[in-house]
Amino acid sequence: MFEVWAPRPDRVRLLADGRVHDMERDDDGWWRAEVPRPVAGEVEVEVDYGFLLDDDPTPRPDPRSRRQPDGVHGLSRTYDPSTFAWTDQGWTGRQLAGSVVYELHVGTFTPGGTLDSAIEGLDHLVDLGVDLVEVMPVNAFNGTHNWGYDGVGWFAVSESYGGPAAYQRFVDACHARGLGVVQDVVHNHLGPSGNYLPLFGPYLTQGRNTWGDLVNLDGEGSAHVRRFILDSALVFLRDHHVDGLRLDAVHALQDSSPTHLLEELAVEVAALSAHQRRPLTLIAESDLNDPVMIRPREAGGHGLDAQWSDDFHHAVHVALTGETDGYYADFEPLTALQKVLTRGFFHDGTFSSFRDRDHGVPVDTERTATWRFVVCSQNHDQVGNRARGDRVTEVLDEDQLGCAAMLVLLGPFTPMLFQGEEWAASTPFAFFTSHPEPELGRATAEGRLAEFERMGWDPAVVPDPQDPLTFAMSRLDWSETDPGRDGGRHARVLGLYRALGALRRTRPELTDPSFAATRCEVDEEQRLVLLWRRGTLVALNLGERPVTVPGLEGALLLGTRSGPTLTDGTLTLPPHAGAVVG
Repeated sequence: MFEVWAPRPDRVRLLADGRVHDMERDDDGWWRAEVPRPVAGEVEVEVDYGFLLDDDPTPRPDPRSRRQPDGVHGLSRTYDPSTFAWTDQGWTGRQLAGSVVYELHVGTFTPGGTLDSAIEGLDHLVDLGVDLVEVMPVNAFNGTHNWGYDGVGWFAVSESYGGPAAYQRFVDACHARGLGVVQDVVHNHLGPSGNYLPLFGPYLTQGRNTWGDLVNLDGEGSAHVRRFILDSALVFLRDHHVDGLRLDAVHALQDSSPTHLLEELAVEVAALSAHQRRPLTLIAESDLNDPVMIRPREAGGHGLDAQWSDDFHHAVHVALTGETDGYYADFEPLTALQKVLTRGFFHDGTFSSFRDRDHGVPVDTERTATWRFVVCSQNHDQVGNRARGDRVTEVLDEDQLGCAAMLVLLGPFTPMLFQGEEWAASTPFAFFTSHPEPELGRATAEGRLAEFERMGWDPAVVPDPQDPLTFAMSRLDWSETDPGRDGGRHARVLGLYRALGALRRTRPELTDPSFAATRCEVDEEQRLVLLWRRGTLVALNLGERPVTVPGLEGALLLGTRSGPTLTDGTLTLPPHAGAVVG
């Protein structure tokens, strides 16, 4: 049975296995045709197919296609996910609370750039103390490589990464090592090439966001569009055994429906989680700084599990680098870092100079768990959306990198690491595309330059996103983890990250989800940060002179490279150094 929702055309025919078949329409705009499935011996074979709309002789791919073997403009191919031989029958999942998340991009994580080759790096993540692997979008897109946010096949896995079978192998391999998988999905726009949805029905509506036309969530025909989105999410959770979804830029979802799409998604995912008897996590990327995202539905919220906190990144970045351009401007004083660590957001109704308006809503710290905020010192956005895709590795010394790691991994929130940061990778993560259409490539590059000018960055240093070298230079260089490389710098940083990950698992206060378990003091003059996690102190000297912290009892558990000391109850921190005292 082939079916497609296509209320716009007056006639739809099915092209399947080289033959054209008439389809019948019902009152809701669904067209259906039942055709014999070809077999080879006693085995059913997959079928290449597409839909002919009205008198257009060009077959269009299925909006719900599971495979696009010849790209997003080619025919779809059937795929039965139930044929995969899973080995994770004993898998009970990973909850987000207490976990460490690791963000990776399949195309640059390993030299092979595929889901199968990514399996080679999973043991490294286990040794690092990672619990959940967050994979940047893998939906079918036009071209051979990009970040994944230009996807147009929301039910399919890009063939350049190996397709759906490779995705299932990857998830199965993660589960075999005790790693959960969080898939990054994009529902706020579609890519600019290969989006044939408007030919079928009212998938889009009037207006645009930063990245493209708005998805129709509340207009005529939106019930079917919403079902399309919900089903695309459930495909990953149900058929591919994924443990959670990271929802891209939910602030760009314009929905005036009585029940917001996010709440509807939370309801359906909760039902699936109950049936599968394992946690399924929804993490929002939201620019709104509004706890409504993570507030339970019973209390009038959307009922998502967690959201990213960009404010944490900005406060850490400014405290360590001193960079105050663009949206970093408001985070210059150390009190910004102090507020984020103890209140969740910096902008919680305060004036944002970058937005030129008040921004955000306060977090109820008495009732909100800290693990509901996912934080980082690097991620694909904050690295890749810089002019050169440069990492903080270029400007921070080894001690400062250790301080950043301590804030992320020992702070009150859910830590997320970005591929390679754990060994101070020297490779950039630039913005790269492979649009086959030259005009689209030019438009993308020009749009990026306009964004960078607003941040005050030099457009002359921006690499061409369409240049294959931009993609190639963004691949991780795993040989950097060799102790003999660069005087052992990368290996030492990796050793500290592993030690911090192990410390999280041995001291319960470091995963305590109560805001009350966190206290922070800062000294602007000395550039000193004292972060208390109940009985554990994280002390950071972000200044250029040594500082001392007297009156401490306990032991020095960890220190950055310059060697802080604890003698007779006094902690001495060299410039840029960090220490953990138990």
